[in-house]
Amino acid sequence: MSDVVPFNLPTLAGRELEYIREAIANSHLSGNGPFAARCAEWLMRRTGTRKAFLTPSCTTALEMAALLGGCGPGDEVIMPSFTFSSTANAFVLRGATPVFVDIRADTLNLDERQVEAAVTARTKAIAPVHYAGVSCEMDALMDIARRHRLLVIEDAAQGILSSYRSRPLGAIGQLGAISFHETKNIICGEGGALLVNEESLLERAEIVYEKGTDRSRFFQGLVDKYSWVDVGSSYPLSEMNAAFLWAQLERADTIIARRREIWETYHRGLADLEARELIRRPVIPDGCEQNGHIYYLLLRPGARREDFIAALGRLGVRAVFHYVPLHSSAAGRRYGRADGPLPVTDDLSERLVRLPLWHGLEDATVARVIEAVHRVLQPSAT
Repeated sequence: MSDVVPFNLPTLAGRELEYIREAIANSHLSGNGPFAARCAEWLMRRTGTRKAFLTPSCTTALEMAALLGGCGPGDEVIMPSFTFSSTANAFVLRGATPVFVDIRADTLNLDERQVEAAVTARTKAIAPVHYAGVSCEMDALMDIARRHRLLVIEDAAQGILSSYRSRPLGAIGQLGAISFHETKNIICGEGGALLVNEESLLERAEIVYEKGTDRSRFFQGLVDKYSWVDVGSSYPLSEMNAAFLWAQLERADTIIARRREIWETYHRGLADLEARELIRRPVIPDGCEQNGHIYYLLLRPGARREDFIAALGRLGVRAVFHYVPLHSSAAGRRYGRADGPLPVTDDLSERLVRLPLWHGLEDATVARVIEAVHRVLQPSAT
């Protein structure tokens, strides 16, 4: 079928090529150029973080966070199993062990009620993942971290301009990582940002970001030459990516407002199926403002997800599933451990289906997707 509704199409804000040409004309194509500075300032203003570092991906932002957090061999980091491999890899690369804890049945986020039982003498940090741009229960997690002297490193890959009790995601824990991958709300192809919210981490963050040198202090006139002083890597985002990103950030509120409209349209249009217990819709807790990143369905227990996705495909709708839980993967078993059984993760990960959602999705197409879901789940009623 040629007229297929794609699951995702990258959003173009309109001025990306103009700004890339400007970056080329400026003869600054590596990191830390004028567009990168604008983007970092925007992130600092909108999130309240002390410092935003643009990175080549959210993956590298998480890796930088693990390094800054001092994670190493013998350390443990508590996280959900229902997440992408990057969340775990960031800490495994430092020699630490991911400890997988079950998720909540309502939000699919790390279950804060089970986290404290997973804390050991080796626990270094908690790494909550804000699934679908909906916040974890951050007050409870921050309280656990304070009492046990742990870092909180937020995986807010999906959380730009989402909030928890009016606090932007990624800016609540000591460190937070955001993604600008082309599948996210605000994009630059590949890109990310590390938000440093803890004053004591700022000086080292500058060094780690600059390949382990004190180059930043040199440009600030604080040292007369710069040299290699610590471990680090090449973490800055290229100026061409930053130029693309600036075009997106200029229109971020408009882009996310439209995504929220689409999300709400799905939510209203599928309410009757939830009332008939044919699906379960996403749950947004009080105090959480989400950014319209993902609209998913949870099929009934025992439903054959592959059949549902295939049936939507025959109607011209491209729907997909999401994470295969890390604790059940080969690398998850090799490098991490589950803190007991994870029944909610095992159950819901098998029943989740994501519907198409991107900024340019037209109302008529959203209606078509809703109708297709109804036709598959209620064939006799259509």
